[in-house]
Amino acid sequence: MSDNPDMQFYQLILSLQAGAMQQMGKIASPLSGQIERDMNMARSTIDLLEMLERKTKGNLNADEKNVLDHLLYELRLNFVDEQDKDKVGASSSEAGSEKPVNSAPPDAENVKNG
Repeated sequence: MSDNPDMQFYQLILSLQAGAMQQMGKIASPLSGQIERDMNMARSTIDLLEMLERKTKGNLNADEKNVLDHLLYELRLNFVDEQDKDKVGASSSEAGSEKPVNSAPPDAENVKNG
């Protein structure tokens, strides 16, 4: 384990980012190899990173702040993208469109579990 607090900060926020991306279904679970989507957990993880941003305000160096800002921006965009996919999927199913019975397995871009 690293005794460098700066490195530990990066490890923490990058770990949370990877978790949120997995929770949004953007990357496969390292344990199961499957896409597992939980938008509520993704929102909680993003909220946790936002709390870290608030609590560390004024205490981060420029690089740390830039990485955290970029990471949160990326996660928020991906979260909104996944929510929009859910809305499009819901409106398509309400209009009477059905999924093919023998469709290919879903990938990270079109999972609609949440």
